[in-house]
Amino acid sequence: MAKLELVMPKMGESIVEATILKWLKSVGDTVELDEPILEIATDKVDSEVPSPVEGTIAEILYSEEEVVEIGQVIAIIATAGEDVARKASPTVIEAPKKAENGQAKVVKVPVAPSVSTPVVAVATATSDDRFYSPLVRSISKAEGVSAAELSQIAGTGMNNRVTKSDILSYLKSDRTSVSATKSATTAAPVTTVASGNVEIVEMDRMRKLISKHMVNSWHTSPHVTSFIEVDVTNIVNWRTRNKDLFIERYGEKITFTPILIQSIVKALLDHPMINVSVEGDNIVVKKDINIGMAAALPSGNLIVPVIKNADQLNLPGLTKQVNDLAQRARANKLKPDEIQGGTFTVTNVGTFGNVMGTPIIPQPQVAILALGAIRKKPAVLETEFGDVIAIRQMMFLSLSYDHRVVDGSLGGSMLNTMKKYMEAFDPNQGI
Repeated sequence: MAKLELVMPKMGESIVEATILKWLKSVGDTVELDEPILEIATDKVDSEVPSPVEGTIAEILYSEEEVVEIGQVIAIIATAGEDVARKASPTVIEAPKKAENGQAKVVKVPVAPSVSTPVVAVATATSDDRFYSPLVRSISKAEGVSAAELSQIAGTGMNNRVTKSDILSYLKSDRTSVSATKSATTAAPVTTVASGNVEIVEMDRMRKLISKHMVNSWHTSPHVTSFIEVDVTNIVNWRTRNKDLFIERYGEKITFTPILIQSIVKALLDHPMINVSVEGDNIVVKKDINIGMAAALPSGNLIVPVIKNADQLNLPGLTKQVNDLAQRARANKLKPDEIQGGTFTVTNVGTFGNVMGTPIIPQPQVAILALGAIRKKPAVLETEFGDVIAIRQMMFLSLSYDHRVVDGSLGGSMLNTMKKYMEAFDPNQGI
């Protein structure tokens, strides 16, 4: 009987592990192709893991609430023929080992009796022994929800687990009544008071991961950032005139993002050596153009869903992709493969009112573009009657690139090409 190893999927460039929230199938259960087998959580997103084949669950190698590294085998699926006997939860983990014939061979590895991994409190020490997913903990940390408050939230998940919906509903409610019930004996916040007028607060797990990833990128790639100012008046005027008609025709709200991405994709086609990665002394040129698009989560953190084959999409197609990925990112409905595989990333610092930025490159890509805020400014225009000063819609583009493989001439040319495509946008075109 053929067996297939189900591994913990990669959930993004910076994610190295995930927590098993719930097994939706047991040993002996049959599964269809793409049927969800389990729910997992990272610091950024909760997701279901679908079955890659049709078959029967032969082995489950990790328990709920265990943290598993990306790429580790978490279950064995029998893909043909024989029945698989149902088992109670074993006291051993059956770890797969490759046999000479290429099929999975199961070797039993003794483990200690089931012991819960200690859960780090979100903000305060507490005797609460409920499991909280990394996503719930990061939201709680960002919103200042203490562990004492968290322990009093009614959970609707398995074993009274607090879900994302539970914590968000709590944040929308009147927290005063819950906070008032906290015992006077509640432990102090997990902080360290140093001498003088300072306070030391330990990073939460998500911040540690972000810190590690950013430092790694900075050490890996010598960063250079170039800037250019772009007149996007034609784009602004076209969108203002057509946004209602666009919704009526395509059922989608059009923002500036898909319009700008369209110009970015054209520039990448003109400069393929920006759409690359580095492996040792080799440059890997990517034939697919997959645009990473930074999206804000309710917790205040960012996730980067990827628009695959963006060069094959027209403006309505790009708009649909941008809206769909952004909405499902905020609702934690992204699939694992939708947050990986990016070849070039765009981040909109203008959302926060910033006119420019110097973003850090998401490895293994070699460039990232920051879109600044669009602002009305006086600008000099060349006309047949001479130069005039007019009020125009202006924005800055900031391109950070890996100086190992992208020199200033290539980075600057890429920026200038994007500028030309954006400024050449036809304000009279249809939709």
